This record gives sequence, C-alpha cells and structure tokens, in this order.
Amino acid sequence: MVATAKWKSAKLDELGFVGRGKSRHRPRNAAILYGGSYPFFQTGDIKAANFYLTEFTQTYSEEGLAQSKLWKPGTLCITIAANIAESAILGIDGCFPDSVVGFVADPDKADVRFIKYYMEILKLQMQSVSRGTTQDNLSVDKLLSFDFCVPPLPLQHRIASIFSAYDELIENNQRRIRILEDMARSLYREWFVHFRYPGHESVPLVDSPLGQIPQGWEVKKLRDVCNLTMGTSPKSEFYNEAGDGLPFHQGVTNFGARFPTDRLFCTVESRIAEAGDILFSVRAPVGRMNITDKKIIIGRGLSAIHHKAGHQAFLWEQLRAKFTEEDMMGNGAIFASVTKDDMQGIELLCPTEQFIKAATRYFKPLHAEIEVLIKQTANLCRTRDLLLPRLLSGQINVDATETLIEEAIA
Repeated sequence: MVATAKWKSAKLDELGFVGRGKSRHRPRNAAILYGGSYPFFQTGDIKAANFYLTEFTQTYSEEGLAQSKLWKPGTLCITIAANIAESAILGIDGCFPDSVVGFVADPDKADVRFIKYYMEILKLQMQSVSRGTTQDNLSVDKLLSFDFCVPPLPLQHRIASIFSAYDELIENNQRRIRILEDMARSLYREWFVHFRYPGHESVPLVDSPLGQIPQGWEVKKLRDVCNLTMGTSPKSEFYNEAGDGLPFHQGVTNFGARFPTDRLFCTVESRIAEAGDILFSVRAPVGRMNITDKKIIIGRGLSAIHHKAGHQAFLWEQLRAKFTEEDMMGNGAIFASVTKDDMQGIELLCPTEQFIKAATRYFKPLHAEIEVLIKQTANLCRTRDLLLPRLLSGQINVDATETLIEEAIA
C-alpha cells in the first residue's frame, strides 16, 4: 500500500511547539551552575540514548535551573550541534542547552513517538544540509524546513506502537545484557581483585610485581600465557564489500558491544583471528576489545589473543578488568599505539587452575546468554530498520506489520 491522500505534509512547528534549550549563563562551565538535582542533558547523552532519555552525565543546581528551562517528559530532544540530528524522548524532567531543540507534540495532531521515528528517515538529509560551515550546525530554520509526512492521528498511534514494541524488546535485551555483564564483572572483582574467594581466609598474601596476591598464585607475562597474533594489512586492491573472501577488520570501526559486524572482506588471507579469539586494539583507541565469532583477517590496528590453556572466558574478564580505560596500559601510561613487545610484556595474574576453572563454570553460561541476547537484538534492529522507511511512507500495510510484531513478541 502507498500513502493515501489522508497523509499530509507538515513542518515540525505545525505539529506542536518547537523551542531551543536554554543555557544563558556565561561562562557555561561556571561551577555554581552544576551539582544539583536537575538533570542536564547534553548532545552526547541524546546520541547515547536508545529511545527514551533518562541517563545523564551532569546536573544543574538551582542557579543552573534559573538560567535554563525545565522540560517535561514526552519532549522530543533533537540535537542541532555536535552530534547533528540525533533525537530521543525525555523520560524524566530535564534541562538541555541551546545545542538541542525541544519538540512538544500537539496531542491533537501528532504522536511524539511517530515524529521520533520519522526523524530517523530524515537524519541523513539533516546531517547533509548542516555541513559546510566552520562547525557543523543544523539551525532551527533548517530544521523547520523539512517536511514530515504524517497520517491521521490514530494511524500514527498504531505505527508508533509497532516500532515501540521493537524498541521495548531491544531495551529489555540490553538491560538483561547489562545485568549479566555486571554479574560476571562482580565475581571477577570479588575473587581476583579483592581476593575474597571461597577459602581465602586460610591463604596468606605474598608480594608480587602486581602487589600482594594469594600464596600459590603467580604473575606472568602475556607471552607465557597466551598466543598473540598481530594484524597486518593486505593491499586495498584485495578488499571488497561483496562478501568475497574472509571478513576483514582493520581496527575498531565495526566493533560492537561484544562482537564486530562485518562490512569489508578480503580475498587474500593474511593474519588470521579464529572464532573465539579476543580482538584487542593496538592503535588508538588502544585497549578496546571485541570477540570474533568467526574466522577473520585482522589489519594492523588489531591483535588477536588466545589463552594457551583455552581459558578464554577467564581471559576476557581479566583483560576487561585490566583495561578499564581506552589508551591506557600498565600503571596508567597512555599510548597512541602499542607494539608486539608491549603486548607480550603485559603482566597477568595467574591464579591456580582450580580457581580459574571454578570461575569459568560461572562465566561461561553468562557469556553464552549474552551472546544469544546480542544476536537477538541485532536481528530486531535489522528488522525494525528495514520496516521503518517503508511503514512510515505508507508503502506497506499496517495490519500485516502488526501481525509480524505480535509473532515476534510471542
């Protein structure tokens, strides 16, 4: 089905109230403005949000609020500077600066969720028209020049509900992943950082290069514990996006939450990472990690690490705990890149086999469940993104799509 005559084109300010955020005080970073109880959302917070905006990195004080404005839940926040044309709906009361535009839908004309999803269709166009100035900027006038093709309100509600169902499934999966990640990290910290493992009371601590550790445990270099493959890059003439050859990853560009996504392929086999290997970035940002779920070719920006005894689950948690900040190795030293010798010289705590196996029995099922949830989420995102332009343009039948989402939820 195609859009009918009942679908109308409208500017954003014809569908509700449009206004810029406020941050009038100068200098903007005055300490008096911050540290209170009022959430202050910035462009980075909006970009990081999935759909609803509830997480924030700063708060305003009473003084901060006095020179700003408190917006209500349900406001669509649209970035017009820095991260151009990102959007999210306020889930709580909050303030934002003038680099963000707030849209409050007229309840008789628009469903704010529908407008949020329509923003995804217009995002690339908005980003394109904002380029060319000294600092990319999407002015309010430019924002208000775009047409939103909207159906009657009841149909907006139905379409928004379809995509909201996808986003709720995605958010639920992401929430479960965070819980499972926290469970694994907590056990690792408890046993292998704070040394509060079962029976620790009877084991004395002894000195080591990493400080005091339980008696019987060791500190070894990565070269003694792991097999390390440093990537190298074949000539670009062997690259393609058609799927010929093996997936090729030069660096972290296509890293995901845990697994990389494949975009480039290479027809000449070079340095290989096998399924299950930990991919470790050796160029800025140094220390970012993923796990490959298939055989791939790695470029000079990556290394592949495999535990000689097969303790990959333990090694993953160990490296995650050690490299808590990108570009940081050793005792807080910051690196733009690291060599093979740097990598092989990384010091690793080596508990007894008994404790590694005990921890692995805990880590493995958590990691397996995380992998399932990540892949489910990726499939949901792909399906939603395929449906989005077709459903919002009226090209496909809403009734049929509702049936599909009901089946997906079941």
